[in-house]
This record gives sequence, structure tokens and C-alpha cells, in this order.
Amino acid sequence: QILKNEHRSLEGDPDLQFLLKGGDLLKVLSPSWKKTRYFRLQEDCKTMWRESKKTFKKNDTFSLDDISAVQMGRQSEGLKKNTEEQVEDRCFFIIFKSRRKNLDLIASSEEEAKQWVKSMQKVVSNLNNLSQKQKTEHWILSCLRKADKNKDDNLSPSEVKSFLHLINIEVDDEYMEMLFKKCDKSKSGTLTGEEIKHFYDLLTQRDEIDVIYGEYAKTTGFMSAQNLVDFLMKEQREKATLADAHRIIEMYEPDENAKEKKLLSKDGFLMYLNHPDAMILNPDHKDVYQDMSQPLNHYFISSSHNTYLMEDQLKGPSSTEAYIRALQKGCRCVELDCWDGPDNEPVIYHGYTLTSKILFKDVIKAISEHAFKTSQYPVILSLENHCSVEQQEVMARHMSSILGSALITSPLSDGMPTNFPSPEELKGKFLIKGKRLNKLEDTFAEAAADDNDKKLKLAKELSDMVIYFKSVHFNSFEDAQKNLSFYEMASFKEGKAIKLAEESGKGRETIRNSQTLINRIYPAGSRTDSSNYNPVPLWNAGCQIVALNFQTPCTDMDVNQGRFLVNGKSGYVLKPAFMRDVATEFDPITLTRGDWLKHKTLHVMVISAQQLPKVSQKKSSIVDPLVKVEVYGVPADVAEKETKPFDNNGLNPSWNENFQFDVYVPELALVRFSIEDYDSISDNDFVGQYTLPFNSLKMGYRHVPLFNKNGNLLPSAGLFVHIMVMDAE
Repeated sequence: QILKNEHRSLEGDPDLQFLLKGGDLLKVLSPSWKKTRYFRLQEDCKTMWRESKKTFKKNDTFSLDDISAVQMGRQSEGLKKNTEEQVEDRCFFIIFKSRRKNLDLIASSEEEAKQWVKSMQKVVSNLNNLSQKQKTEHWILSCLRKADKNKDDNLSPSEVKSFLHLINIEVDDEYMEMLFKKCDKSKSGTLTGEEIKHFYDLLTQRDEIDVIYGEYAKTTGFMSAQNLVDFLMKEQREKATLADAHRIIEMYEPDENAKEKKLLSKDGFLMYLNHPDAMILNPDHKDVYQDMSQPLNHYFISSSHNTYLMEDQLKGPSSTEAYIRALQKGCRCVELDCWDGPDNEPVIYHGYTLTSKILFKDVIKAISEHAFKTSQYPVILSLENHCSVEQQEVMARHMSSILGSALITSPLSDGMPTNFPSPEELKGKFLIKGKRLNKLEDTFAEAAADDNDKKLKLAKELSDMVIYFKSVHFNSFEDAQKNLSFYEMASFKEGKAIKLAEESGKGRETIRNSQTLINRIYPAGSRTDSSNYNPVPLWNAGCQIVALNFQTPCTDMDVNQGRFLVNGKSGYVLKPAFMRDVATEFDPITLTRGDWLKHKTLHVMVISAQQLPKVSQKKSSIVDPLVKVEVYGVPADVAEKETKPFDNNGLNPSWNENFQFDVYVPELALVRFSIEDYDSISDNDFVGQYTLPFNSLKMGYRHVPLFNKNGNLLPSAGLFVHIMVMDAE
């Protein structure tokens, strides 16, 4: 009964049973469109089903894997706009990880709304906490259910072929017939019960794991604790003791008899290798591990451009959801384009375009509610202020009343500061970037009022909120060093920033400028499709705030997320020491002969992949995967290698190909693993990727998790590699 028993352990859970039974909810699309729809969780305990009343429309489904959050109340943009306050207690909404709009719902009572939210939160949390083995089983069994067309818990030869297509593997009829006969012990012409399990075991067999395990399993076919220590020290380059080995066996060995004898079976070994702490990202770098007490200008800061936009720059929707999604991804600098709105309420939109408008106060509320859920470190509100003085006063009042004491409105110290405070000092705080009527120094002088810039049409209430990020015009590096105070900050279009870096001694002057000031870079105005630019050359030049269009999935966003994957996803990454030290003359872009001799060599063996998703939804389409390994960094480090494509196999393709890279500035380098579906006629299709800092790589045999194009984890897919980093001789 393998198809029925997957969730036996949850059978008594009342929250799961509530979702499996389902119920009617009011779906809200507009003030006049509120329709009752029946929602329930399908038997796979992973897919939500919603009936459609339209005659020719299929009933909708969505995966619980795609849910970012389920929340009570009318806080979503749609519910605020389309419902009355009296239904507040009955409202809840679902936020998705992808670009899909929120699902706004109303239950029949407050108790029922709370039950839906509690139940969905619990099941989503359980799914997120499954082990890699459980995720693989979940995926395989879900495909088995889909293949079992007549729902008799048996698989006929045609259903087996359908199953193979679902799990992304193409085999010829002769091989499939051989597999089928091997498993059909009862000679019934169908697979059932243990025969399906045997078929599953054959499909998920990992020959490469057998080889590695066999090298070290020297104790009657098992790994002893000492065998495991030998593996960890020799292959994984980890300092390991017998106590470490005993802890691993206790945590990962599924066989109680083996565990009692302090032995690790092959299944336990694979479970350990699949655990996040044993994967390619150094587990010590997952949480905040860097010094967070340095001045703000010593960090790269995760930053968004025109954060309010969901799509393009000309006619797409503006939404508070866009801010929520950026903040959930660890963004710490968001942009607000502010314009006069009706009824003396400022609005945010892309001026002089057809993009929709949202209320400034709604954006501030959304930011206030979601700013510190992913990261506790400070959020910068970058104001592009086009409002009249009257509505600027309204902006100031909204920020003051909504953000309260979390808004920085005066320097942290009593006197005039001489440097930025640190992220640690500013935990849970908001900082405003915008124009000021005067220099900050003037607020500490007696004649402050006489020194205001009378050309600026700026409300004093708003001006006074700008403390550490005053927007100024950039003239030259010489002028900046001579005349700008530390808190005065220039913004550059991407093209100008790259040109300045290239003209100023290949980046040395830009780096020197960023040692005392903060530079902000933003996309060119020609990027009306919200495309992005490569942030790496700007980081190489020391620029702290490199703003990207977070709503656009692309390689540049992958690299940005890779840069900020570490340090607790705090949105702050400490710049290398040579970028912070005013005395250093090291230029990472123009390397000396001595620098060339001191480089690192990265050896990568691409071994195999597991459970890759189908790219095309066509039933007959099977992926032909190839793996690209890329290094991003200073010009001398940029490189790309790729494997040959593996034909018709997304389940367990193998390559066993070796690559070598020379890395001269490891502090700035990032490594990107990507998988594409090879196409000899057109461009390859994207399958998945993972990017991480070079200095966060773990050596040895490592699984690499994969993200989809929206930057969300592919639950059961992965890449298996061997990594070695050596000092060049």
C-alpha cells in the first residue's frame, strides 16, 4: 500500500484532517467580485485544490511549496482596497514565493479563518522541514499517484512508462520491459506493493555513493566511527574526532541495530550527505558570522531599485507586495518614488508612466510590518521626492507615526558624528535617504536656520529626518574627498559608475572613495523592461549599494542573492579588508606580479544530479541536462566551464567531468553552478542554479541545492560535486 501510506504518521493530526476535508471560502478580487470557492488539500498533502465555476476552466491547484506565508487580517493590498473593516477578523491571505499575486480570502467566521491559517502554516512548515530523503520520496510518490490512472494502486506497463516521463527520464522500450519483468515477481503483468517499492529502489540507486561508501566501509560492510573520521578528514577536509562521528551516527543512522553498534549504514551515510549542514555551503556562514560593529560604509548592502514595481517600468502594476517580497529576500535598501496624490495623500509610482499608483502610507505600513522578519539589521528608505512641500509634510507625519521610535531622526551620539554607526547599533531601525535643507553639522551650530539651501522646495519636517544618507550631486572624486561629509551620498547610473571605475586607475580611486563615503548605483533608464546589470564590477570597485530590479528573475539577481546568501541572509556583507583599510595600495582589478603568484586553484568534479524538474510541460519532453560552473569576480577571475549534455535523463544524470579555475581575489569571487536543458537548435532552457561566495565553499563530496528561476528552492532536486581548493604553487 505504498501509494496510501505516505502520510500515515499524520493521520491523527486535526489540522491536516481539516485541510483534507476542506471548505468554502470567499475569494476576493475586487469590491464587486467576491465569489465562494471550495478549497481542500489533495491526498498528496502538498497540493491545494480550488474548484472553478467556469464551465470550460479546469479546477485550479497550487503547491504548498510555492507559499511564502499565510497571514490573518486585512493587511494585504487587495483586502485593504476591496473589503470593509468589519470583516477584518474573518480575512486571511496567502503570499506566494513566485510573482503570483496574493490570494485574498474571507472565511465564514473568525474561528474558521484562524483554523485555516493555523492548519496551512503547520503543513507548510512540515513540508519545509522534510529531510532530502523525505522530499525525494514525496516527489516520487506524487509522480506514482499521477501515473496510476485508474487509481487501483497497481502500475501497468503503460502506467510505468507514464511514470518515467513524469520523473523526467526516457528509456527505450526494451530496457523498460527488462526493469518491469525484474520487479514483477508475481508475474501478474502489473506492479503492486513491494514490487513498486523495488522498482522505486532501482530508480533511486546512487552508484557514485556506493563507490565512495565502499572505500571507507571497512567494518563488515558498514562504516565504523573511525572509518567515518577517516572519510571526514581525508575527503571532506574537516577536523573530526570520534565524538563527532558518534554524533553523526546518532543523528542520521536509521537502523537501530547499526546505531547501537556505533556503525553507519549506506542509507545513514547518504542521509548525512544530504543534510544542509553537510552540503556545499559552509554551515558556519549560514548565520551571522562577520563583524557587524564596523561603520555602515564597510559593507555591501542588498539593495532594490524602484521596489514598488511588480513588472516593467512603463505600464506594469505598483504594489506593496513588491516591497514585502524584496524584504523577504533580505533587501535592506528599498526605493520610494513619491508624488502628489489626491486628498492630500502622497502616492508612489514611476512618474510620467502608466504604472499604477499606491498610497505612500500603505507602503510605509507594509515596510514596517515586514522589514525585520528575514533580517534584524537596518532598512534604508531611499526617497525619490517629487512631492509639494505640503505633501512632504504628510510623508513626514506618516513615517513618524507608523515607524515610531524605530525611525532614526537624530544622530545616535550626542555630538556631531564623524562616521557611520554600525549595523549592530542600528538593529531594528529605519534610516531615510533623501535631500536635506542644510548640512548635518549646521544643526549643531547656533546659526543653523540661516544656512538652509533656499533653492530646495523641501519640508523642514522631512529634511530633518535625513541624518546619515543625504543625497548630493557628484562632481569628481577629488571634490568628493575634499568637500563631502561622510553622510553625503551620490547616486550613479550603472554606465557612469562603470566608466568612473575604469577611468580612475582601474577602480583604485572608487575603492578609496568608498572607504569614507557610500556610493549608490542604479539601472540605466533604458531598462524599461526592468532588466538588470551585472553587479559584480561595481562590488569590485567598492560600491556598497548596487540596486537591482528584484522583480526580474535573471542571472544578475542570482549572483546578487548568492552574494547575500551568507551572514544570516542579513543583507549586509563585510567588504574585504583591503577595501576598508585606507593605507592599503592593493588594487583587485589591476593585479601585480606578486598577486598573480599567490592565487588559489579551484578543482571541481561535476559528478551527478538528482530529480531535476521538467522544463517543458509537454508529456513527451525529457530534459537533456548539462552543468555550467562559472566564477564571478575581478576580471582575472571570470571564467566558465560546462559539461557535455546527458541525453534524456533528469532523474539521475551523471557526468564525472573535471574543471580547474585560478582565483586571484577569492574575497570577491562567487561560484555559480547552473543546469540547463541542452537544445541544439535554440537557446538552452534554464533548469536550476546555486550561487555562493568562493570563501564559503566546503571541500570534498558535496550536494548542491538548486533554486528555480524565481530564486526559490527546488524541493527534491540537487547536484553532486567534489570540491578542492588549493594554494597555487
